[in-house]
Amino acid sequence: MRLPEQEENRILLERKHAEFTFDKVIQFFRQTISAFPDRRIGTNTSYSIEDAALGAFSVFFTQSPSFLAFQSAMQQTKGKNNAQSLFGLTQIPCTNHIKSLMDEVHPSYVTPVFKYLFDGLEKSGHLDGFRSYDNNLLVAFDGTQYFASNTIHCDNCSRKHHKNGTVTYSHSVVTPVIVAPENNKVIALQPEFITPQDGHDKQDCENAAAKRWIDQYAAEYQPFGITVLGDDLYCKQPICKKLLDQELDFILVCKPDSHKTLYQWLDELDAMQTIETVVEKRWTGKTHEIDTYRFANKLPLRDSENAIDVNWCELTTTLPDGKIVYKNAFATNFEVSKSNVKQIVKDGRARWKVENENNNVLKNRGYNIEHNFGHGNKHLSSLLLTFNLLAFLFHTVLELMDEKYSLVRAELPTRKTFFDDVRALTRYMYFPSWEAMLTFMMRGLEIEYVDTS
Repeated sequence: MRLPEQEENRILLERKHAEFTFDKVIQFFRQTISAFPDRRIGTNTSYSIEDAALGAFSVFFTQSPSFLAFQSAMQQTKGKNNAQSLFGLTQIPCTNHIKSLMDEVHPSYVTPVFKYLFDGLEKSGHLDGFRSYDNNLLVAFDGTQYFASNTIHCDNCSRKHHKNGTVTYSHSVVTPVIVAPENNKVIALQPEFITPQDGHDKQDCENAAAKRWIDQYAAEYQPFGITVLGDDLYCKQPICKKLLDQELDFILVCKPDSHKTLYQWLDELDAMQTIETVVEKRWTGKTHEIDTYRFANKLPLRDSENAIDVNWCELTTTLPDGKIVYKNAFATNFEVSKSNVKQIVKDGRARWKVENENNNVLKNRGYNIEHNFGHGNKHLSSLLLTFNLLAFLFHTVLELMDEKYSLVRAELPTRKTFFDDVRALTRYMYFPSWEAMLTFMMRGLEIEYVDTS
């Protein structure tokens, strides 16, 4: 039923007022930073914690390793700088001061900013475009390594001892993101680091980190409707049970080699010809492809008395000559039927976006998360990685909610071009605000803009 026009306009107006501006996000970020621990004693406090944190973040946001050096030079020549006007720094700290101060800060101090941005996207309606089967948001889990060395290490490094006596020190992280099959954007959520845990003799692992994330954050996101996606690594009873206990749904890759009991049941059902099948023929623009969906419900996930039951579905895509071009299977808590199997498989396949639109972008599209920006002795490496993830999230939120930012990004051909321009402009010119810089860029690109606020 359609809302009356007056009520519809009121909701739209409320959503517009809920939208973020760059300044509003930076203000909340600064409030969060104010709670950072400061271990300094005496009078050696020439730079504030806020300046150190905002200075580090500004480098990732502008994707300019030399941003602070450029702004220090501008301050000397112009008496003002973009670090102050855009990010609110009162003084520009040097790199060593930033590393020293930030090494003491655990990444958990920053995680409230992720939820703040999520809430803003939800209240303004921008998450509606990410909803999928059962009106849920799809949260894809994946782990990625962002640092490895045979010499540089800290207390929180994972360690791999080799037969030749050498040791590889590394840092890895689980990066949950909201994805959608038809959406080329992802929304980053709080990361969980794979790092040695107090009281545990075994090395930490991706599964353990995923469980910690569920324990800590599931209650925050469950009310919004969540379906967790992941590869076969996550399709294990402990994680599936934990998700169900937290009232989260799941669609997880389910491979034969690691789920022998489940596939034995499938073999028996197949022999009795009781596995249901849906076949569709598609034209790709070049050739016909045949999608064969198979599914069965209430199968044991493992061989044990307390095994939970899951529902299974599979997609095999073949060419007219019978050649298989795609095959994968999923376990889910959703009951699978002929009417929903196609969408469930589609959602399950969307987990690849955590690698393509998230990890690949973070590694190869300007964020350079595998670069060692600073390692430290405690938390520096993981905190700087968190700042980098936040910069990526900020950019996504601004593209969705800041009209001027969105217009400029749409006009420029690539993300790289946009940040090349930002680096050049902020090096040579002073802008009193973020909006002033975007307005300057719009004029140069001859983009028409009508302010409807």
